Amino acid sequence: MPTADPDQLCINTIRTLAMDAVQQANSGHPGTPMAMAPVAYALWQRHLRFDPNDPVWPNRDRFVLSMGHASMLLYSLLHLAGVKAVNPKYETLGELSVTLDDIKRFRQLDSKCPGHPEYRWTSGIETTTGPLGQGVATSVGMAIASKWMAARFNRPAFPMIGFDVYALAGDGCMMEGISQEAASLAGHLKLDNLCWIYDNNRITIEGSTDLAFSDDVATRFIGYGWNVTRVGDANDLAMLDRAFETAKATPDRPTLIIVDSHIGYGAPHKQDTHAAHGEPLGEEEIRLGKRFYGWPEEEKFLVPEGVRECFAAGIGARGARLRAEWVGLFERYKTSHPALADDLYRMQHRQLPEGWEQSIPTFPADAKGLAGREASAKVLNAVAQAVPWLIGGSADLAPSTKTRLTFDGAGDFEAGSYGGRNMHFGIREHAMGAVLNGLSLSKVRPYGSGFLIFSDYGRPSIRLAAIMEIPVIYVFTHDSIGVGEDGPTHQPVEHLLSLRAIPGLVTIRPGDANEVAEAWRVILQSRHQPACLILSRQALPTFDRSKYAAASGLARGGYVLADAPSGDPEVLLLATGSEVALCVAAHELLGQEGVRSRVVSLPSWELFDRQDQAYKDTVLPPSVRARVSVEQGSTLGWERYVGSTGRAIGMRTFGASAPLKELQKKFGFEPGNVVSAAREQLTRRA
Repeated sequence: MPTADPDQLCINTIRTLAMDAVQQANSGHPGTPMAMAPVAYALWQRHLRFDPNDPVWPNRDRFVLSMGHASMLLYSLLHLAGVKAVNPKYETLGELSVTLDDIKRFRQLDSKCPGHPEYRWTSGIETTTGPLGQGVATSVGMAIASKWMAARFNRPAFPMIGFDVYALAGDGCMMEGISQEAASLAGHLKLDNLCWIYDNNRITIEGSTDLAFSDDVATRFIGYGWNVTRVGDANDLAMLDRAFETAKATPDRPTLIIVDSHIGYGAPHKQDTHAAHGEPLGEEEIRLGKRFYGWPEEEKFLVPEGVRECFAAGIGARGARLRAEWVGLFERYKTSHPALADDLYRMQHRQLPEGWEQSIPTFPADAKGLAGREASAKVLNAVAQAVPWLIGGSADLAPSTKTRLTFDGAGDFEAGSYGGRNMHFGIREHAMGAVLNGLSLSKVRPYGSGFLIFSDYGRPSIRLAAIMEIPVIYVFTHDSIGVGEDGPTHQPVEHLLSLRAIPGLVTIRPGDANEVAEAWRVILQSRHQPACLILSRQALPTFDRSKYAAASGLARGGYVLADAPSGDPEVLLLATGSEVALCVAAHELLGQEGVRSRVVSLPSWELFDRQDQAYKDTVLPPSVRARVSVEQGSTLGWERYVGSTGRAIGMRTFGASAPLKELQKKFGFEPGNVVSAAREQLTRRA
């Protein structure tokens, strides 16, 4: 029979649930959940400030399973702790987030226990993990959010926010570059509310870590400015307790706890190879493992009497008490600090302040115009004053991306001074993306910026934001060969297309200053999708909206900007960004020749494709097959709008190093070339 020791009984229940689930699914990673069960149990049961009955309580501690392949460790904890499901309205439903039936259907279609933890799919999961290193990097964003929110909302006698963040990582997380970027940033910012737990089991899929990894991890993290402590045996609960208490008591430094473990269930055995390779152990190995734990060998998915009660008396009782105290404090806070309480509530529910839209500026017609990045700077600084929890920064490029908040009181987020709204990520695009995800998951509204060409460096984090459906904002400038003399390494060609390929991500490339303003309006109202705002370095003419259509058409992704004075159009000219003005110029020339052309500004393919067919047909009449698209990027994808016989003017090679006007001439981005393409389209259909 199972041991009578309640702690060991709970730990072995976690282990055997993982073994049985992976075996039944015939897929998964059993070894790490088995090895790390004591570590996760000690943290959850004795230290984590988390209420299973309200897993979205704002001041809860966060637990991130960075090594997402060990997902059964987390699913077992969620089930045994009795974590409740939460609906999209942030209401607890009274039912378990993870049932025993869900565990029995691990890795099966529609189970709440998919192969890797998925945010929004299973309550109690703080972030989607899977790609190694993403979880620990995202945890840095969560820790930053806690520090910023404390500075913003806490008042004497009202410590509303101050949660800690724990992330469980493995050798793979430590090898990935993103974790090193994030650890460097966390040490620089002195995030003493952050604790990473490193499962030092010295084995990866290919075998021993000695094959490719010989870092002195402790020394590396000390160099980053971290506190480093070690637990020599993952099964030593007393030593784990001391390590967690040390982490909580250490000021001005994040903590790395290095835990030495043996993957699997005990002494070295052939199960090590299976567990490391993400394979089921097999029935015989499972029997041996259960025998090692003193477990009934033929029992499957056994939760012995007393296990759930043990969790309820530990994390359950502690979490309920802490949450109840916080709720009472918040009620008093609403009386003493009503404006701050309203902001905190709105932020947590992804709502915006009343009247925030009144801050959005409009821009007068101007033939010289503004660069997209300059217009965005004006809009951003206006709306940020109206939305106090809009914070962000750049990967060391704010002077170029124009994303610095310059109004009085904006300040800088720095070590020991956590109330500033300007963040400095350093030259760490990948970590920046993950930090933005962590901020957004904590309900702060974050933006991050860089050159469009460097979106490649942050793409994995952008993709995860789309998977999680969180409203992260990316501001990418220097959007085309318009970068000029910097040359091909800095001139994006395929990047717009690659971002458009990410499901759930909205890309917007505005054509003038007022489209930029409308883009910010659309983006800030989005609650469940990330967005990329793609901006020019060079000036764009600001269109006379008394002559051309209102920029509010941007909200529908595409709209008719300019049309022939009378009669149906003969040819459609489609463009985004800086090329819209090019099409307007061509439209005027064609009009002088008596050709009826229509200019369609199509800044967001994603928003346009969501419109009903009737609207899309009014913008792009099916009867008009003479079509020309113009965009300083890859032409791939434009056939969906211009058809198989339409003409796409764009980039089919990389760019070149030269002044802007020379590049425009070389690659055909001139009004005359657009006019010629339009004539050719008309001739082919004559």
